[in-house]
Amino acid sequence: MAVDFRRDGVRSWLVWAVLSEVVSARVAATGRPALDIVDVGGGTGGLAVPFAALGHHVTVVDPSPDALAAAQRRAAEADAHLTSVQGEAASLDSVVGPGAADLVICHNVLEYVEEPADAMSAIARVLRPSATVSVIASNAVAAVLHRALAGRFAEARRLLADTTACTPRRFTLPELTALVEQAGLRAGEAHGLRIFGGLVPGALLEGDAAATEALRALEEAAASTPPLRDIAAQLHVLGHR
Repeated sequence: MAVDFRRDGVRSWLVWAVLSEVVSARVAATGRPALDIVDVGGGTGGLAVPFAALGHHVTVVDPSPDALAAAQRRAAEADAHLTSVQGEAASLDSVVGPGAADLVICHNVLEYVEEPADAMSAIARVLRPSATVSVIASNAVAAVLHRALAGRFAEARRLLADTTACTPRRFTLPELTALVEQAGLRAGEAHGLRIFGGLVPGALLEGDAAATEALRALEEAAASTPPLRDIAAQLHVLGHR
């Protein structure tokens, strides 16, 4: 199955490109063409289904039965096999078993769990040696910037002083990296997602395919370049066992 995330927006394309490289490297290192991938908080299977369609063994773990049902429908439409399990990030090792995964996808989950450190520790226990976790979380720095640009100056100042004063939770890059390392993992590449997308007026892109493609290329070029990376709407960090 050929997967083209460009049509789905800048963020999806960048994430797919990064994870495709991670998966290709793991396949080469293990000699196993089909990896065991766990998507915790995977919702309706936006990433899980494409990986399953490529022949990997993919398990989606999510607390919502409705989301899991939607993921199964999407998998059926793609003629892919997907395992779905109702569960929480903090008990992931109990749900799928320790040392069960070559890759764990944890996207937009840490903002909502009760204890992010517990969730990361459970994820670390699920990873096999040299396996990888992909973490995406909302960026506290971007939240301050976007509130200031919207004229919500007092709110921006409160959030600047206390990154926990925001619901759902937000993280800085050092905070997210620390979570990964405190779980006993080695922090790897870090990327910024939607650096410019939330700042550029929609009217500049509306109906202009060339401008949209140019923005995609700019986002990709800036994704790993600090300080631009560090003001992105979301942060993408890899952690390695």
